[in-house]
Amino acid sequence: MVEIGNTTTTCAVFHQEDPLEVLRISTQSIGDGDFLNSGLPRLLDVFQNTGAAVLCSVVPTVSEAVTGMLHQSGIADVLLISSNLKLPFELQYENPESFGSDRIALCAAGRKLFPQRPLIALDIGTALTVDVLSASGLYAGGFIMPGLDIMARSLHEGTAQLPHVRAVHRGEFLGRSTASCIRNGIFWGCVAGIDGLTARIVRDLREQGEEEPAVLVTGGSAPAIAPFLEREVIQLELAVARGARYLYELNASYG
Repeated sequence: MVEIGNTTTTCAVFHQEDPLEVLRISTQSIGDGDFLNSGLPRLLDVFQNTGAAVLCSVVPTVSEAVTGMLHQSGIADVLLISSNLKLPFELQYENPESFGSDRIALCAAGRKLFPQRPLIALDIGTALTVDVLSASGLYAGGFIMPGLDIMARSLHEGTAQLPHVRAVHRGEFLGRSTASCIRNGIFWGCVAGIDGLTARIVRDLREQGEEEPAVLVTGGSAPAIAPFLEREVIQLELAVARGARYLYELNASYG
């Protein structure tokens, strides 16, 4: 399974539901054509008996290159995650083709974990996405916001004097320097934003007669943010990859 994100590409080899090996590489390096040093050819060489592959990508230009590499390695069966697949939820979206494959896979992973509960699925990565499913599996809507790194970069590039600061938690709450004010503002602003949106979503679901939702969290910044959220969440590593694997399973048996 290959998950191509805006910043990081994750390659995971699964045996049934268990990941045997996980490789994370820079998406930019693949986009630049640096295949030999990416580590992906080595992974494909080690697991030569891989029967099929699943590609979940938000970077179309890199998708083509990776698909070609998979085919050259002898993997003919490559499933591309999209809204055209059989899904374990009902996607009501204005333009289903524009619904990101990572969001599709994350919702699928959440639906597999909680097949009869409402779900709030958060991916805290380069972008921060929030998607909501009802208990019956109806897509209720969501949000897309900038992630921590984008906010930090935007502050630097959109102003004359603010430095580019990595938004990491260093123990303090209030900042006492320009750098710490930026760092803490972005970090705690993200935490407060997620808490506020989650609370409003829960209230909205209750008004529609739904029970308490499960909250599934994943993404590169999830380990940093999740411990500080007010609501209990389920942090699942490789959630998008697991969801993509589940979608392959559904569509292999379906088709």
